[in-house]
Order: sequence, then C-alpha cells, then structure tokens
Amino acid sequence: MSNTLLTPSIIAKESIMVLQNNLVMAGLVHRDFSNEFAKVGDTVTVRKPATFVSNVWNGTTVTIQNATEGSVPVVMDTILDVSFAAGSKEMALSINDFSEQFIQPAMRAHAQALDAKLAGLYEDIPYATAVGSTADIADIAAIDTIMNNNMVPLDQRSLVLNPATKSKYIVLPGISNAEKSGSTDALRKASLGEILGFSTFMSQNVKAHTKGTLGTAKVKTGVAAGAAAGTLYNSSLTGTLKKGDVFTVAGDTQQYVCLALATAGSNEVDITFYPAAKVAWDGDAAVTVLASASAENLAFHKNCFALVTRPLEKPMGAAYAETLSFNGVSCRIVAGYDMNTKQDTISIDFLCGVKTLTPELGVRFRTA
Repeated sequence: MSNTLLTPSIIAKESIMVLQNNLVMAGLVHRDFSNEFAKVGDTVTVRKPATFVSNVWNGTTVTIQNATEGSVPVVMDTILDVSFAAGSKEMALSINDFSEQFIQPAMRAHAQALDAKLAGLYEDIPYATAVGSTADIADIAAIDTIMNNNMVPLDQRSLVLNPATKSKYIVLPGISNAEKSGSTDALRKASLGEILGFSTFMSQNVKAHTKGTLGTAKVKTGVAAGAAAGTLYNSSLTGTLKKGDVFTVAGDTQQYVCLALATAGSNEVDITFYPAAKVAWDGDAAVTVLASASAENLAFHKNCFALVTRPLEKPMGAAYAETLSFNGVSCRIVAGYDMNTKQDTISIDFLCGVKTLTPELGVRFRTA
C-alpha cells in the first residue's frame, strides 16, 4: 500500500542507512562527530586517539602516564549535496519504492564523493612502495615491512586498491580464495579478503598523481637534522615540486613528501616537507623525486585518516527539515515545494572535512 506520509524524518533515516551501506574508505577510517552545529568554513578541533608507552614494572611501583591524546584542526570545507524534484505522485510511494528510485542513487553519489575526498589524502603520506610489473605477494609484504618499521599496530590495517591493481593481485594463489569480510554491504562487495594482515578492498576512487616538473636539483647549503624546510638549487633549475611529491636525498634513506606547491625561481626553490629531516643533509646532496603514479593505492591503519562530520542547522525558512546522525555521519534532509511545477524538492546534504591524523600509519602502494 502506498505511503502518503513520507516525511523528511522517514527519508533521513533511510538515507543515513543507505549511506552507511555504500561507504568503502569512509567505513575504514577514524570518524569524529559531535552534536555541535557547524557551517561550511568552520574549523573544529579533532582529538587524536591516545597513545601510551609500555613500561617494564620494577616490582614496586607503576608509572602513571597522562594520555597523550593530541588534537588537530580540521576545516569543515565541504557541503556535499544531492537535490532532486519529486512530485506528489513520487511522494506517495512506499519508502521502499522511494528509496530505490531516489535515495539509493543519491546516497551512492554521496558515498563516492566521501571516498574520493579520503583517497586524496595520499598527498600527506611520505612512505611509498611500488606495485610490481608482475604481481607478487612480496609487493604487499614490502608494505607490511614499512608499517612494521613505523610501529603501526597490527590490527585495523586496511589496503585499498584501484580496479587495475586489484585485477593484478586477485589472481595470485591464496588471494583469490581469501576469506571475504566486511561489516557493511559496500565493504563486503569490495572486499578481497585478508592479505598478510590487511583487510583488502577495491575502490574506484583511488587517485593518480602527476609529479611536478622540477629539473635535476641538489640541496643548496645543507639542512640540519630536525628541520622541515630547505632550499634546493642547480645552475639552471626550473619547474615545480607539487604537494604530494615524494623525494629522497642522497645520504638519507628516509622518504619525504612535499607539503605545498613550490615553484623554482632564480635557479632555486624553497620547500617544506614531512617528516622533519632524519639526518643532516649535506650541501650539494642529490635530490631524487619519485615518478608519477597512475594509482596511489593506500595501506593504512584506521587512525591514519579521519572523516569529520557536523550537523547542519535546519533552515528557518524550510517547512520540512530533519537532521539525523548515526555511526559518525550526520545527514540533513530539507524539503521545499514549488507551486508552479507542483513538485517537492528534496535536498540531502551534510557537512564534512577530512584530515590525515598520523602519516606514519599509512603507505602509498604506487602503480607506475
């Protein structure tokens, strides 16, 4: 029987459920939510998960530790919106029919947009290893080695691959028969199973990276250990280093990532990078920038990245509106009516920001 009471509240509940079932990357990262209303452009403070040190008990007393929680600012820079017209005929549908025709396509679009925003955080990660020209389980073992050296916890590790990379590795013995897992519909369908301790998934939203055009460069006057900025030069240096470019310096085994676009001028370029220099860089030490990547697949612990959402206020001029939050995601439904077209307009939107919390908890798995 038709449902003639299809209210924003009912639509909101269905929408938030459908969204949860369509998230891939957004279902694997740390989520931060509070009931405090915000607007686009606001900066909110997100608390990072606490860390502790395991001490050896001396037999008499324990060492009381303060929770080293830390926090990071996150700009709520995006309102994701899907709006559509629905006439009185559509509004009289049952919630199941209305969901299939309108809500499910709308929330799939939102889920894709959220996953794409999170995939773009690869630019903050300096740790990288390559997808082999021929797929080998050793490639994934190399990711595991980097994460182990960075003391990444063994649980809650995920690996997200683009379709082309998935097709290379899914045929390997042991991977093609991996046990499927995942707590939501999208995660179950995207799952390749657990591989070397990584819950592994496919996403169409993995990003490509085109490196900057910087020519052959050297460290200008040396960089002290612990510094996070420096100058590169050469006799005829031109071009750019782009945010997300990974580079190494002769005499230092650490990989570094460029934090902002830097353009050469007068045969030199000033750069900021992460992490801070592990050792001192000698003057004239050669700088090598990693090649472009057609896919920046990502391995990460849950606490590497954060998805931050805040509720949007109900518009004062809207006759019908509802805000609903569930499992770290907030969604607003606003309905309006146009007497000329005899149609209701349904808007489904939410306010969000994404942030890299701890780059050491991630690795880029790069396809040439």
